[in-house]
Amino acid sequence: MTLQYVPIIDLAPYFAGTPEGKAQVAKAVDQACRDIGFLVITNHQIPTELIERVSRLTRQFFALPLPEKRKVDRPSPEMVRGYSAIAEESLSYSMEEAAPGDLKESFSIGPSAVPDEDYYRCAAAGPHFAPNVWPTGIAGFEQAYREYFAAMSELSQSLMRIFALALELPETFFDDKIDRHISMFRSLSYPDVKGAVEPGQLRASAHTDYGSLTIVKPDNALGGLQARNRQGEWVDVPYVEGGFAVNIGDLMMQWTNDQWISTLHRVVNPPQDSPADNGRQSLVFFHQPNYDALIECLPGCCSAANPPRHAPVTSGDNLLSKFVKQTTFGKGLEVA
Repeated sequence: MTLQYVPIIDLAPYFAGTPEGKAQVAKAVDQACRDIGFLVITNHQIPTELIERVSRLTRQFFALPLPEKRKVDRPSPEMVRGYSAIAEESLSYSMEEAAPGDLKESFSIGPSAVPDEDYYRCAAAGPHFAPNVWPTGIAGFEQAYREYFAAMSELSQSLMRIFALALELPETFFDDKIDRHISMFRSLSYPDVKGAVEPGQLRASAHTDYGSLTIVKPDNALGGLQARNRQGEWVDVPYVEGGFAVNIGDLMMQWTNDQWISTLHRVVNPPQDSPADNGRQSLVFFHQPNYDALIECLPGCCSAANPPRHAPVTSGDNLLSKFVKQTTFGKGLEVA
């Protein structure tokens, strides 16, 4: 039976370290990734204190006056760094679909403490290790964001190891493809929506994610995350106190030759007749393999009857092309 809803998966048996526990979690994750591309994870080992600290400091940042937030604006369209204001991006453009600007603002960082080595500084590295920009005047903000990025990197490695087991590969198969990853941590603030909006305008327009996997810490305000199931229905991603929503991205779908699905998802607007303040905040970690990792059909995912469906692509080239479409509303760098 194909899952038509987003399952909740307890990672405790994996982290317990027994072969049986690891196999149990890998089997559940494999079904989720094949059927709907989304899952909610519990017992993920990320300290509650860290999550709450980052959430609190993020609320402080988004509460600043716009001119203050503008001091850390994204430096250029291809740089996944800094602040982006409401309606300055449209995720649908990454899918070659036009849509109004998304009803959200964001703040993004990439890897910190980047080594002074050619791999990270050469032309091929492009903007993937660009310096982060940090707001001033919020005590502990930079430290908390660096800690969260590191914690999410570790959790992503564990999830990629679970993915490897699910795909009947050696557990550490992906380790050398993500040891210099170009991931992004992005905090999102969705203002409450009470008045009229443009036709088709959402908090986040329908899109798939670009990388290997995404880890989301949402809150439970109205107007939340939805995924589209195999029947074409939009289903809510369940909110679990202390849990994370996880979805696979386009690169994982390409790696598995479409056996796993990078699912279309969106963030909907809250009911306009709701009397409550339905402002919403999410912490989102977009895991992206090393920029030079070649994404091509994995062993066991193709055959003579089922040849590779995607041309090989590097992680870095894929990310850059999708992100620029998102930030320039499909226009590209030449006219941005």
